[in-house]
Amino acid sequence: MSLSAWVHAHYDESGPVRWLAFALEVVAASVLFLLMLLTCVDVAGRYLFGNSLDGATELTEVGLAIMLFAEMPVVTWRGGHVVVDILDKVLGSALVKALGLLAALVISTSMYVLGVRIFELAERAMRRGVVTEYLGMPTGYIIEYIAVMSWFTAVGMITYGVYRILTTQTK
Repeated sequence: MSLSAWVHAHYDESGPVRWLAFALEVVAASVLFLLMLLTCVDVAGRYLFGNSLDGATELTEVGLAIMLFAEMPVVTWRGGHVVVDILDKVLGSALVKALGLLAALVISTSMYVLGVRIFELAERAMRRGVVTEYLGMPTGYIIEYIAVMSWFTAVGMITYGVYRILTTQTK
């Protein structure tokens, strides 16, 4: 089975969003695998050689940020957030769709505003030359990545997320 056939078989998204979701999940899965290796090396070093891996905590923090924010747009597109649907049958499908659209607007606006503020913090960190404590990695780039992925989530929610809400049949 080719990669294209596999992606088409396992991803419900349509068009370029399918490949974007696949790419973001490859990033998240790769980082998760590297975090697993890092933890194994750190624990083995600590217990077998009496010395842990220097900077493992910082690399774990950076890896978690990369993984989380790579997966955030995909979870948002798919509507994978926790939803309480106790009143959906009582309210009716039209009102449920209207509330879904309102939620999409609130989520996308919130993610955009959050991204703007995070980007401002990234610019400040870059100007000041802020680096991590042990490894001396510049933190501004990771913070910029978080801001960009927040914007990406906002754009994804207001476009594909709204499309998904409008085209999904409610019961």
